[in-house]
Amino acid sequence: MDLAVDFDRIAEQERELVFPHFDKETAWQLGLRLRTLAEERNLPIVIDVRRFGEPLFYAALDGTTPDNVEWVRRKCNVVARFHRSSYAVGIKERLKNETIYAAQGLPLADYATHGGAFPITVAGSGVIGSVTVSGLPQRSDHELVVEVLCMLLRKDYVNLRLAPE
Repeated sequence: MDLAVDFDRIAEQERELVFPHFDKETAWQLGLRLRTLAEERNLPIVIDVRRFGEPLFYAALDGTTPDNVEWVRRKCNVVARFHRSSYAVGIKERLKNETIYAAQGLPLADYATHGGAFPITVAGSGVIGSVTVSGLPQRSDHELVVEVLCMLLRKDYVNLRLAPE
């Protein structure tokens, strides 16, 4: 896997996966699609959809633990702080060979630069929240979120997904 290629593709995902508007019904549909897909695939994940400071959808499926809840919180914090996907921030760290703590002084207990949290961006408004998944390997968490965002926004997932490992 080429981290630089993934980093560039994630930037493209973030540019393309923009909502024309985002309300509580949109949040519900996003969370519900994630939950339905996870149930169909028997995936043990926690799902969180939020506007910053306002939880809008939450689900913990069979097989998850309280640790997944903590991962969600920490990944959400990364998106709230940097307005980038948690996976992109993590890849940037790896490319620079540094940590969020060393670079920003942010405590690892509150920030996780692992895949699974993606910014909710609204055209004309910018990043207003995040959608987060925890329970799978980090690249798979990220890709599940991107796949469902593509479904909801009617984008071609095949053209936006990360290259196979």
